Amino acid sequence: MSNPKKLKFGAIIHGAGGNIAGWRHPAIQADASVSFDFYSNQAQKAEEGKFDLVFIADGLHINEKSIPHFLNRFEPLTILSALAAVTSRIGLVGTLSTSYSEPFNVARQFSSLDHISHGRAGWNVVTSPLEKTALNFSKTIEEHPDHGKRYRIAAEYLQVAKGLWDSWEDDAFVRDKETGVFFDPDKLHPLNHRGEFFSVQGPLNIGRSKQGRPVVFQAGSSEAGKDLAAKEADAIFTGHPTLEAATAFYRDVKARAKDNGRNPDELVILPGVSPIIAATEEEAERKYQEIANLVSIDKALDYLGRYFEHHDFSQYPLDEPFPDLGDLGKNSFQSHTDRIKRQSKEENLTLRQVALRETTPKPAFLGTPEKVADLIQEWFEAGGADGFIIGSAVPNGLNDFVDFVVPILQKRGLFRTEYEAETLRGNLGIPFPENRYTNTVVTH
Repeated sequence: MSNPKKLKFGAIIHGAGGNIAGWRHPAIQADASVSFDFYSNQAQKAEEGKFDLVFIADGLHINEKSIPHFLNRFEPLTILSALAAVTSRIGLVGTLSTSYSEPFNVARQFSSLDHISHGRAGWNVVTSPLEKTALNFSKTIEEHPDHGKRYRIAAEYLQVAKGLWDSWEDDAFVRDKETGVFFDPDKLHPLNHRGEFFSVQGPLNIGRSKQGRPVVFQAGSSEAGKDLAAKEADAIFTGHPTLEAATAFYRDVKARAKDNGRNPDELVILPGVSPIIAATEEEAERKYQEIANLVSIDKALDYLGRYFEHHDFSQYPLDEPFPDLGDLGKNSFQSHTDRIKRQSKEENLTLRQVALRETTPKPAFLGTPEKVADLIQEWFEAGGADGFIIGSAVPNGLNDFVDFVVPILQKRGLFRTEYEAETLRGNLGIPFPENRYTNTVVTH
């Protein structure tokens, strides 16, 4: 009899926080986004809680209105490589754009992290929605690919990366000192890829890792994003305001995976939540209000503008209906901007209401440890999630979750008490990917 399915957890380490004013809270380390001590403490706390992974988000364009955390933060692969040395079992997942990088370099970087960490690396594949990113890469705004093209690039990019990761079969490196044979030439395979966007010969100059290759994560919730995830990803980061929305997304993507000939159980869906936990409901509400009250309406408008290609919302009346923006935002954070437009219309919200809500959304997962554990169990058992990415909306948010909620879920048999495997792939329950060339007949 197989073991019952267990929850999966990741922790997003977001430095000074995802809230535009959260750094002002007296209990938050203002320079956390560039503090190795902060990151290592968070990663070790998540590992203490037997989390599957820590996750480092990223972006490639800022301006003076960006969230403070975005203005001055670590590059993901660099900090993850350092965290590999101070952790032993937790997965290490970072964001890297397919629109503004090269597959050979990226395949090599993530494979290096995978070897450094003994099989704990993961790559969150993004397509860089902000069009002004182009200006940081010797391009014009007009050269920033549109939404559909970005996902075509990403699909080919992933095919190239996976091909490069198969350059060497698992037992290719003989390293026989007696005979002088370092590798078996029959187990070395150049890629020779020529496609619409990339021409990559290979082979990659690093071999396969303990988990075969890095785990591929994907975070887009548009139609193109869901299609890419269903075809290529091992896990999905997503976000939903309600259980109803979460279960609809879950069913949709799992069905797409099955349509692509995959086992839906081998695609892990992880909504992001930022629980606020306290001994009482009233105390949890107070924690939320402390953060929300730090945000001025001017900063909220700046925050909202980022989703709409840094649109200037200060030009509109605050207490009139949310403005009609036409297609603005369609080529950036499409699923997010579509939701904002739809909700503002359905609920007849003003610009002020939308800006404040988006800047400091009140989490559904707010209350006592038992209440938060109940909600997690409900979403998991109702088919809304395979697990969650846990963010810290308030000071010590991750510590509270590990110390007070994890033990409840462990007692209920819903979450591990010890790691099942040494690799990220093993702990997530994702099968080891066989090298495409293994057992093929080589002719000369």
